[in-house]
Amino acid sequence: MTINLIFRIAAVGILVSVLNQVLKQSNRDEQAFLTSLAGLVLVLFWIVPYIYDLFEIIQNLFTL
Repeated sequence: MTINLIFRIAAVGILVSVLNQVLKQSNRDEQAFLTSLAGLVLVLFWIVPYIYDLFEIIQNLFTL
């Protein structure tokens, strides 16, 4: 995992939180929820390969 991934996740978090607040202030709660959900899905797509690699490493460790 590189530091670049951590910065991208932080940037998405900041952007989603700002958009969420703006949308909630304009009484668009549904769009605010969908924005939060889209940010979560995006970050999960970035993290899933690293979680998969972690499980493979753990599996290989215990099969020795």
